[in-house]
Amino acid sequence: MQAAVLRECPGWLEITDVEVDTPERREVLVRTAAAGLCHSDLHFMEGKYPPITPVVMGHESAGVVEAVGSDVTYVQPGDHVVTCLSAFCGECEYCLTGRPQLCQDPELRRRRPDQKPRLSTNGTAVVQFAGLASFAELLLVHERAVVKVTPDIPLDRAALIGCGVTTGLGAVFNTARVAPGSTVAVIGCGGIGLNCVQGARLAGASRIIAVDVVDAKLEMALDFGATDVVDASTGDPVATVVEMTSGGVEYAFEAIGLATTAEQAFNMLRRGGTATVIGMIPPDQVVRLPGAALLDEKRIQGSSMGSNRFRLDVGRYVDLYLQGRLKLDELVSARIRLEDVNDGFKALQRGEVARSVVVF
Repeated sequence: MQAAVLRECPGWLEITDVEVDTPERREVLVRTAAAGLCHSDLHFMEGKYPPITPVVMGHESAGVVEAVGSDVTYVQPGDHVVTCLSAFCGECEYCLTGRPQLCQDPELRRRRPDQKPRLSTNGTAVVQFAGLASFAELLLVHERAVVKVTPDIPLDRAALIGCGVTTGLGAVFNTARVAPGSTVAVIGCGGIGLNCVQGARLAGASRIIAVDVVDAKLEMALDFGATDVVDASTGDPVATVVEMTSGGVEYAFEAIGLATTAEQAFNMLRRGGTATVIGMIPPDQVVRLPGAALLDEKRIQGSSMGSNRFRLDVGRYVDLYLQGRLKLDELVSARIRLEDVNDGFKALQRGEVARSVVVF
């Protein structure tokens, strides 16, 4: 099969042939229909989070089941599925205490060393990014890395739910639990941030302030439900948001992945407010906060994939889309071929797109 492989880091992807094995007893083989380009992939390609190479990148995808292992009962050939990197074992402390997004069971993401690798080239194992490897014509994954969806939703839209939508909406619904009537600020209006904005709208927030430096993204944020926008390139966004809200917002979301913007999210809060950091801050960056602000019961927290329970959440998001309440069509900036994936990532680097989607 054809796949996009990262061979060195930092670097760009090479489209090449990769061998895929047959499903083991609890594995599922999926023919990929679509895969979104997420900034998380770009962080690894740029070396901010160096991966083990060679690796097939991609982690936001949807497709149709082709074959299943002998012990798989959840799906069968022909089923439409969305993948999710939050594969869960169902048995660890995190799963049993309702936090399956934190499960780290390694056997869900790769085979044991004594087994044949899922992906290989000339007998050498190739890593699956996030246990998925979505930039490939076929996906071979554990059954607990997929969720069935109705064929009523187009697969190029369904793919977005596998990461960007689940991360952005989940941060609002599950991690921060935004209350109706509350005030919200979202820093960064790319794919994740736009889903935070529409999540806040769906949650019933009374005021949603979108912050970015790109005019086109601020315009999209208004379409997705923002009530106000702040161009961070024209002044101090913290002072602007605090003045607009007479003291700060109750909830702030950082959707870029920088220490500076995480600090801005915290400093935008009113007393008792909560800042949620969604972006992947590079390991060498340190977030610094004013200690005295903690006396005002301000909080800062992280969010892993929107604190999702993806077997539950994905179906609910699909229903919201089919009801016309969740915007997915508008998220797709471009549909591209696998061989154009590097151009898609360069457009993402330049801040030109919300989501490009590889359509197979």
